[in-house]
Amino acid sequence: MRKWFLLACAAAACSRAPGPGVSLPGAVAPRQAAIQFLNAVEAQDLQAMSMVWGNEKGPGRDQFERGELDKRLIIMQGCYEHDRYEILDETTGTGGTSLIRVSLARGTRPPKITTFVAHRGPSSRYYVDVRDADFNAMRDFCPR
Repeated sequence: MRKWFLLACAAAACSRAPGPGVSLPGAVAPRQAAIQFLNAVEAQDLQAMSMVWGNEKGPGRDQFERGELDKRLIIMQGCYEHDRYEILDETTGTGGTSLIRVSLARGTRPPKITTFVAHRGPSSRYYVDVRDADFNAMRDFCPR
């Protein structure tokens, strides 16, 4: 009987890990954070964007009121909307950040090159920085 109790406790402890379809916020690497962010933009998935858009404190969804978060994400979604993208390079920035240069193309417009800043946050997860969205590079893509 005692053996079964210990086995049940061990099984319950193992079940505390996220199950299939449940993902942690952020990404495992800076480049992956940019990719996840751009894929969420392409899918027009604000929830997925809020999981990877953030800074060293964690995801933006945990730092803003819901209304403010949605406004910011909608603006970013409009400016970073694309038909295709290419990660050009990744370099080390200041203060442990990573700079990910990305080329975004939309329709017949010439591609725009922007740089995402990625920070390492809680649980060693990476987030596209909330403070440096590089809107100047994307000005022609942003809705007016």
